Amino acid sequence: MISSFLRRRRHSLPSAVRRTLHTLAPLTTASDFHGPSFSLPTLLSSSTCLRDLSRFHAHLLRIHFLFTFPYAVHYNNLIRAYTRLEAPGRGLSVFILMSRNDVRPDCYTVPIVVKAAGQRLEFALGWQVHGIAIKLGLEQNEFCESGFISLYCKAGQIEEARKVFDENPERKIGSWNAILSGLAQGGRAKEAISMFLEMKRLGFIPDDVSMVSITSACGALGELKLALQLHKCVYQAAKGGEGKSGVLMLNSMIDMYGKCGRMDLANKVFLRMQRTRNVSSWTSMIVGYGCNGLVRQALDSFSEMLRAGVVPNHVTFVGVLTACVHGGLVQEGRHYFGMMKRVYGIAPNQQHYGCLIDLLGRAGLFEDTREVIETMPMKPNSVIFGCLMGACEKFGNVLMAEWVAKHLIELEPWNDGVYVVLSNIYATRGLWGEVDRIRVVMKERELAKVPGYSLASCLD
Repeated sequence: MISSFLRRRRHSLPSAVRRTLHTLAPLTTASDFHGPSFSLPTLLSSSTCLRDLSRFHAHLLRIHFLFTFPYAVHYNNLIRAYTRLEAPGRGLSVFILMSRNDVRPDCYTVPIVVKAAGQRLEFALGWQVHGIAIKLGLEQNEFCESGFISLYCKAGQIEEARKVFDENPERKIGSWNAILSGLAQGGRAKEAISMFLEMKRLGFIPDDVSMVSITSACGALGELKLALQLHKCVYQAAKGGEGKSGVLMLNSMIDMYGKCGRMDLANKVFLRMQRTRNVSSWTSMIVGYGCNGLVRQALDSFSEMLRAGVVPNHVTFVGVLTACVHGGLVQEGRHYFGMMKRVYGIAPNQQHYGCLIDLLGRAGLFEDTREVIETMPMKPNSVIFGCLMGACEKFGNVLMAEWVAKHLIELEPWNDGVYVVLSNIYATRGLWGEVDRIRVVMKERELAKVPGYSLASCLD
């Protein structure tokens, strides 16, 4: 059956797929498929595009391969291949088929499925897989446990993630890394640092994943003293900065120093990476310079990056446009915004449009700003309108402020700040009747200005 099917269909498949399928033709028993000629994992790993993988998957279904050989390893390979090619939804479909065929998942199935569920934001399915893992006794497997922690953190359920973490007294480094990453990415930097110190106290040696998470947390806090202490730990884990993981850590250190306001130290790390720099290395420098108001250095770094033959990505252009905003460089900002799509085929997103609108608004080019907003391919968010409202206040532009306020109120009817800023603009123009009207509207809608306060913080 398999041989005749392959003879009929082999010419419609890519050459690499045809060669591998040809080796499957004589395999007709379960023992054959576990012999030296079995090459399904090789085929799946050689599929470099979703189209080839989908076609091969369809052939497997037609010849009833997964039904004839109901082993978890085959489903695992398919799910992993789909996830690798950024098609987690299809990977989850394979898992559902696996469940319907009564194939029992193993310790390799669960982490892959949980990762795919996280990528698709299918948290409910991920929690169901957690229940299956508990039933099968896999919940404390190192890779399963770290997967569940990451899933709960991504869903914003940090307490549930901590519960999973705390329930295993013999947790491994993978679980520590998962909780560190979840806390750092979830905006709980202080907790991440506390967990890191606890991890070291218990004798665990941080690896590259640990250090990327903790340097990110340190950068979020802007704690320079801690950053200097982490510097040594990063180089110990990076082993001189060689390899992909080492480059990732050094990039995170550049980002950390940039957020701490020390671009001189970020530059020292960058210079040591002369042979291993990638687009993230350059982007971290550009973003760091831009966020610290070092406009000329940011744009010079971008030019040097292009001369080095490194292709920028969408984050790079956010850094470049941010620098233009800080420097008030309208013409340069327009140029780089146009370069994104014209030269590199990068479609601008909300962040890029936000930078351009902020740049034009600060320059008082309100007609141009309105034109950009009305021609955006996506609906502007409250951040974009908020930046423009600030520009209206700066220049006292009443008409534009009223137009912006209308959109902001539609997006955030509960936000009292819109009314306060609009009232201030009216007051600067001597429109006291409008000021009174705004106060009446705020009273009717039971909106009140939140009093300002200061919050002192320190790192123990």
